[in-house]
Amino acid sequence: MSGLRVIGLAGWSGAGKTTLMAKLIPLLVGRGVRVATLKHAHHAFDLDHPGKDSRVHRQAGASEVIVSSARRWAQIREVAEGEEARLADLLRRLTPEGLAIVEGFKREAHAKLEVFRAANGREPLHPQDSRIVGIASDRPFPDAGRPVLHLDDVAGIADLVLARAEPLDAVLTRLEHP
Repeated sequence: MSGLRVIGLAGWSGAGKTTLMAKLIPLLVGRGVRVATLKHAHHAFDLDHPGKDSRVHRQAGASEVIVSSARRWAQIREVAEGEEARLADLLRRLTPEGLAIVEGFKREAHAKLEVFRAANGREPLHPQDSRIVGIASDRPFPDAGRPVLHLDDVAGIADLVLARAEPLDAVLTRLEHP
């Protein structure tokens, strides 16, 4: 895999996106794929914990905090209300090699695999989103017009993700020039 390729997992809360990611990532890594993930959160979240220096720095008013060690580093950036980072800007921050799997950002214009669970009682996303290139579901969609795989067919889902992921440049162009 040359350069960074991008695909999303989209679906309603409770559909099993994170559960699928936890199964999909080790399978892809086992195939030699470098995997990066980008997760959208609908609420405030914290990476640092009470009593840690990074929390003290943020609470003191730092707008950015980088924590670094010999094994990893993380950057926390505070943004004003309503100034959520754009998907294109976040994708640019990733190492430009391997596969980026975007969880969430379901309304954005990148290729996505819909994760659908019938027990959610919600309507599927794919009839209204042409950027959904496949479906992982616990029920069939015979008229979907795109591949439908069972949620437990993680190997098949990995094949589909690798086949349908798009080059970063194409994704950025579509996100920035809809």
